[in-house]
Amino acid sequence: MTDMNTPRRPTTITEMVNRLEAGRNETSREQGLAFQPQPTDVIISPFAKSGTTWLQQMVHGLRTRGSMDFGEITEVVPWLEVAHDLGLDIHGPQVAPIRAYKSHLNWDDIPKGGRYIYSVRDPKDVLVSFYHFFEGWFFEPGSIPIEDFASEMFTKDPVNEGYWQHVASWWQQRENPAILFLSFEDMKADLPGTVQRVAEFIGVELDDELLEIVVRQSSFEFMAAHKQHFDDHLMRDGRDAARGLPPDGDSFKVRKGQVGEYQHELSDEMQAELDGIWRKTLKAQFGFTSYDDLREAVAALAE
Repeated sequence: MTDMNTPRRPTTITEMVNRLEAGRNETSREQGLAFQPQPTDVIISPFAKSGTTWLQQMVHGLRTRGSMDFGEITEVVPWLEVAHDLGLDIHGPQVAPIRAYKSHLNWDDIPKGGRYIYSVRDPKDVLVSFYHFFEGWFFEPGSIPIEDFASEMFTKDPVNEGYWQHVASWWQQRENPAILFLSFEDMKADLPGTVQRVAEFIGVELDDELLEIVVRQSSFEFMAAHKQHFDDHLMRDGRDAARGLPPDGDSFKVRKGQVGEYQHELSDEMQAELDGIWRKTLKAQFGFTSYDDLREAVAALAE
């Protein structure tokens, strides 16, 4: 007989959403929103599953010459919206003079006054990565179809929240010199070039040795081999009990990092739905007929 008090993962989208709400702490979010950055602070702020952890590792490696002296990346690059919950002091000194933070806030909400790194990623790949990140942590593997997940967690209100609104809020600031825009796909295509751009943006003098260290330690192979540093175990320890989740969730944040994985995971109908949302949002607002247009526009900012 199953003990009803035993933590277990949800098996329906409704149950999963309820569990997420149960673990939400508005006090922590409010403290993050009230944070006042210093001009030298760096806030890594993409939409979820768009290269955030990757950029945390790059920035931290650049400012420390590759130090891996941390249990989980969030300890040294705190997430503004949940740091209070995890017992992290966002106001205190960090391991290097350049303080670095993570956020998933849109431009309208994010604390102003620092420097920001924003990466975009194809929304179809974002959805796939988002789904698999939740699978095995927030819901039982195989129990929730990706279509149900998408309708509740990704496509519910694209004009006012979610991926498309997030991207639009940041793209409106594309001429802001305090923001470095990148694309996930070009980061993957040219990792050394990306490290060079990030170093220049945050004010780190880059020599050949440091470039080699950061490129190596920001590779998928290195991060996968050191997954305990990137597995969100601080979040699991801090929030899973309140959500009624078992302690053995798989929360590794560097799953595959593939470009175009959606072609094997999303139905034609789901891809068409996402294309329709793109036309109603980012095409209507900025004229981008597809994600490829946005990616090209991001690359042009560096010219």
